[in-house]
Amino acid sequence: MGQKKLKPEFVPLAQWIDKAYDVKTINIIYDTLDNKTPRIQICFEYEKEKNKFLTHDISYFDKSKQKEIGEKFAEIIKQQVLSRSNSSISNIFGLNKNGIYLTDNVFVIYGAFEPVAKLEATYKITQKQTEEFIKSFDYKDIWTISIGFTIPTFFMFTDEKVKGYDKPEIKSMWADKYYDFVKPFDEFNYFKRADIQEYIDSKENFENNYESNWYYYYK
Repeated sequence: MGQKKLKPEFVPLAQWIDKAYDVKTINIIYDTLDNKTPRIQICFEYEKEKNKFLTHDISYFDKSKQKEIGEKFAEIIKQQVLSRSNSSISNIFGLNKNGIYLTDNVFVIYGAFEPVAKLEATYKITQKQTEEFIKSFDYKDIWTISIGFTIPTFFMFTDEKVKGYDKPEIKSMWADKYYDFVKPFDEFNYFKRADIQEYIDSKENFENNYESNWYYYYK
């Protein structure tokens, strides 16, 4: 998994974003929706940087920041004489020259490299390796371990067994073991022991309340 190089025409916008919002932009990706609406994705390294541009309500995106960045994108692209109108003839007929950008009503979204890299690290773990990891605990009460969205959930066979293992000292020990297990797959060194958290659940709960379906469980 690599990071594409920031295009020269986007460098001034990245520098402006970094100064205005105290972040580090590692890439800006441009595309269009239905050949009409320009969209730019501002990519940061860390999730905490991306979160600066989101809200905690239903709107999700901070509208004022979206507007500011979209307008700044249009301004910078026009200064470089690289813009065209959304209603231009070339746009209507789907003709798009490389290096020429639509700049009317730019839709701004965000991404972060860290969570993607961590997720891809867990994708590298094979079923066989997971099974060997489970065996290393030497507990017959563990049914399986599910690594959903980088957070491991240890499944006991029954709800009653969960009560016996859901203790701080046990969870801390298991977090240590999980960290040692996942770290060799962590190409970009994003997994930190202090950030590791784990859950304990049961096969009984999974079957009775989620129809033994992982989609329902993580929905």
